[in-house]
Amino acid sequence: MSIVHKATLTPSKNEIFGAWLATQAWCEGDLTSTIGSYRFDDPAGRVGIECVLLAVGESVVHLPVSYREAPLDGAEDFLMATTEHSALGTRYVYDACADPVAVRALLAAALTGATQEPMDVYDQGRLVERRAAVVTAAGTGSWSPDAVPHLDGVTIRSHGATPHIEAGGFTVTVKRVADGSEAEGDESIAVAWPGGSGALVAVTHI
Repeated sequence: MSIVHKATLTPSKNEIFGAWLATQAWCEGDLTSTIGSYRFDDPAGRVGIECVLLAVGESVVHLPVSYREAPLDGAEDFLMATTEHSALGTRYVYDACADPVAVRALLAAALTGATQEPMDVYDQGRLVERRAAVVTAAGTGSWSPDAVPHLDGVTIRSHGATPHIEAGGFTVTVKRVADGSEAEGDESIAVAWPGGSGALVAVTHI
């Protein structure tokens, strides 16, 4: 279960994402709307992990992000922004491809066949809504969760529209632009959204 707090963010997610995408050479066009997102949980409950699908120009952009209560050591180049969350205080928003907690969550989902977490909205500690899923995500693997390695760090070997991340003996590939082609690997995360579907994350054993 992914807990979402009923709150305001300053700057907003769309402001953060739009400003960051404007600096990326692979991204063409302006952010016009959010299609939806899917989430996987950090088992320790410290890091928020969200993969957002955005309408950008004529494209659908797939943007994995992580939300932290403190800076992530060594990831200064991957900080998108800081934002003030009305319920949680200052949050550090990162490109999740550089966040080992987020990468392990994607790795685990692909290998074990996990599905996205339901989004429960809380207001001052009280459950007020369970959001219907606009975007769905499911891994293709059948590993035991206990077999997924823990990660001390990750290394991004290529950037751009299809980053490749080395993590615990695996390469995790993320498609940032849903262009109809599939992320290729031994296992993957299949994502579906209104008007489209495809494998947007793939895992290969090195």
